[in-house]
Amino acid sequence: MTVHQAGDLLATWEAGLGCDGPGRALLLHRTARPELGGADGGTEALRALPVGAREADLLALRRTLFGERMQVRLDCSACGADMEFDLDAGEFARSLRPPEQPVAQLTEDGWDVAFRVPTVADLTAAARHPDAALSADGARRALLARCVVSAVRDGETVPVDALPAAVQRRIAEAAEAVDPAADVTLSINCPECEAATRAELDIASYLWTELDAWARDVLLDVHLLATAYGWSEPEILALSPLRRRYYLELCADA
Repeated sequence: MTVHQAGDLLATWEAGLGCDGPGRALLLHRTARPELGGADGGTEALRALPVGAREADLLALRRTLFGERMQVRLDCSACGADMEFDLDAGEFARSLRPPEQPVAQLTEDGWDVAFRVPTVADLTAAARHPDAALSADGARRALLARCVVSAVRDGETVPVDALPAAVQRRIAEAAEAVDPAADVTLSINCPECEAATRAELDIASYLWTELDAWARDVLLDVHLLATAYGWSEPEILALSPLRRRYYLELCADA
């Protein structure tokens, strides 16, 4: 990690402290795709990407910053045991493929539904919709209303809010098949009771937690070395992690 990268990452972390989850995800995505740039920092271009494309970008950033090993902890849904395991980020990344087309079609049992693959903007808007605060179903309905282009049953147009629950589920399943990286779900067998636990892996939250821990460790290093040697923050960040650790060991031995 170069000094420029370290300084930029600290700035991203500082800006993200006052943001909600979607805001932090956007900041991280900007870091992953700096080439988009623009007057708005690439915000509109990033928001227009399918959710799965963002997840793939964030996983690539995570691998660059923190390596291939991802440590995950879950509580068993059956017996409550604490489960800890490692994921190979490289192998995991190969399973994530961005959607090939933005619009898909569901034709089944007299239904003909066209829908857009949810974008980052769609997901953010649905999460902030008033109905989302009431229930998960409210968030799903809000997302459906944004993404369904048309719904026809036996030749007659049907409003989105009148779609039966079964059809809504089929649309969600079809969208997941088109963009599987948008909703990454892990299924882990408990070593204690052997029951399977399913849990969503939120890559943005996972990466933010790691960035937060890294930033606080770096700032502590800066504080200790600035106190000991009188160096400025840029001077300390310019040191390689190995040299920084060596100087910290010298301070501890003094």
